[in-house]
Amino acid sequence: MTEDLQTRLARIRLLLMDVDGVLTNGKLYQVPAPDGTMVETKGFDSTDGIALQWLSWYGIQAGVISGRVSPATVERAKQVKLAYVYQGHIEKIPILDEITEKSGIPRAQMAFVGDDFTDIVVMRRVGLGVAVANARPEVKRAAHYVTEAEGGAGAIREIAEKILQAQGHWPAILEKYEVE
Repeated sequence: MTEDLQTRLARIRLLLMDVDGVLTNGKLYQVPAPDGTMVETKGFDSTDGIALQWLSWYGIQAGVISGRVSPATVERAKQVKLAYVYQGHIEKIPILDEITEKSGIPRAQMAFVGDDFTDIVVMRRVGLGVAVANARPEVKRAAHYVTEAEGGAGAIREIAEKILQAQGHWPAILEKYEVE
């Protein structure tokens, strides 16, 4: 890990992310409801969920800014206690502005994890831009860090662990679970 990356990770107080392709693998499933209508659903990685809860233990907030609207995202956000949930926003800068104002957290203390073009503009305006392993090449080039894990397969867990390690909280997590 470079000194620059270590410094950026150490100051993160808010982790923002896209949903499809980041918290999920990007696949959308259409499932028939009893009345014959179609319901959209998606899968979330459980290891990402526990990592988001760990961040909250140390006062590090999290949230999503997504171009798609999905009840599955709302439910997952409740489960992992996301502080900010914005859906239906392809133009993400106005939402970043709103979150910055509401949270009072400087952008230098924010991270954003993305996978596609709409995410680059946010990544360039925060202290730590992260691309998932399966992100577009252009997104990877714009990132300060590229995860080894793909979106929907532990990428958020990976960056959360890096944040917790950089801020000195990782030993307490390991101790809590009696990991030697």
